[in-house]
Amino acid sequence: MNIDLSSLYSGIDDYIEVDSFVTFPKEEYNHSDIIDLKDVWVNGTISINTSDELECNFKVKGDMILEDSISLEEISYPFTCEICEKIEENEENFENRLDILPILWENIVLEVPLRFTKEEDLSKFSGDGWKIISEEELNMKNNPFNDID
Repeated sequence: MNIDLSSLYSGIDDYIEVDSFVTFPKEEYNHSDIIDLKDVWVNGTISINTSDELECNFKVKGDMILEDSISLEEISYPFTCEICEKIEENEENFENRLDILPILWENIVLEVPLRFTKEEDLSKFSGDGWKIISEEELNMKNNPFNDID
């Protein structure tokens, strides 16, 4: 998503408003834990701060499809993040344009959880001599693993 910065650099506008949905190509998240990334809503501004640096302030919302850590099913994981950062000169394109996709992607990747599950009934995940337990069960007084130092 290229943003035209000419009105900002010429002093016509104090900021450029961004309010749109962004679609990431599948190749962008192919080598990550994200199975699918629905259209991401971006709302915010790009401005020039007092040090004459480009600065972006965005709120980002979307849904990513991840693999459930326990059941391995595909589940929707809603995320939101706020981006407030200076834009490096090497991210600026010639012709007074800025591609914000790399900035957005960099911050969306940080929102991917290491493990995520929507399973509430863990009793169905057990086998011969093992079972998955919740954090509450792990911290119970009768748990023999609590005495291990």
